[in-house]
Amino acid sequence: MKIIPLSEGSFTVDASKKFIPFDHARDNMNERPAGSLLVEVQPFAIITSKDILVLDTGLGFTQPDGTLQIHANLINAGINPLDVTKVLMSHLHKDHAGGISKEDAVLQQRFLSFPNATYIVNKQELEIAVSKLSKSYQIDDVSMLTESNNVQLVESRGIIDDYIVYEWTGAHSPWHQAFWIRENNQTIFYGGDVAPQLFQMKTKFVTKYDFDGKLAADTRVKWWKQGEEEGWTFLFYHDIKTPIFTP
Repeated sequence: MKIIPLSEGSFTVDASKKFIPFDHARDNMNERPAGSLLVEVQPFAIITSKDILVLDTGLGFTQPDGTLQIHANLINAGINPLDVTKVLMSHLHKDHAGGISKEDAVLQQRFLSFPNATYIVNKQELEIAVSKLSKSYQIDDVSMLTESNNVQLVESRGIIDDYIVYEWTGAHSPWHQAFWIRENNQTIFYGGDVAPQLFQMKTKFVTKYDFDGKLAADTRVKWWKQGEEEGWTFLFYHDIKTPIFTP
C-alpha cells in the first residue's frame, strides 16, 4: 500500500475554533491568542490493490483559482480526484470534514467533492453534525451526506470489503471512529483526533478539547502498545513533523 500525506499546512486554533494559517518562517506563536494550539491539517490518500482511499477531507479551503486544496494536493500526487473510490471519515468536525463538499459559485449549487467515492460515515456522528447542537460542525459542508446515495452509514465495529476495519471509539467526539487498513501483511492505522500526534501516543495526558479526555488517553495507550507489538503504521492528522510513523 502507498500512503500519500495531503498536507493543507500549519494552523493555530484557539477557543474561537478558527483555524488561522501559520508560517513557521514568519509567524510567532507568542503573537497568537493565549491557549492557541499549533497543528497541521493533513488528510491522507492510500492506494491499495482495490481502492484509492482518502482519509478525512481537510478544511475545505480553496486555491486562488478556485480549486479545492485537497483536490490540488491529490493532483500534485498524480491522483485524479474523480478516481477516489472511498472516503473514510473519522468524524465530522469542520477541520476534518470541510472538503466533503464544495459549492460551485457559478451554478450556486453544492456538490460532493468526490462524486465517484463512497463516504464511510458514522451514523450517529452525522446526526449530531446536522443537528446544530455543536459549533464544531459546519452544516453546509456535511448536509449533502444526508441526501446522497454515495454514503455508507456505519455503527459500532465492522469490516468493509474484507480489509478495512472501522470501530467506534468516542473519546474525542461522542461518535468518533478509527480505521485499520490491512493488506499484504501490512496494517495502516488511522485514529483521527483520538490519536492526532505522535508525542501524544508516548505521553499519557488528558486534553481539554476531547469529549472524554480520560477515555482518549487510555485508548491511545492501548493502541500504541498493540501497534508496537503488531507493527502498525500510524497516520497522524495533526502532527507538524511526523505524519507517518511505524514503531
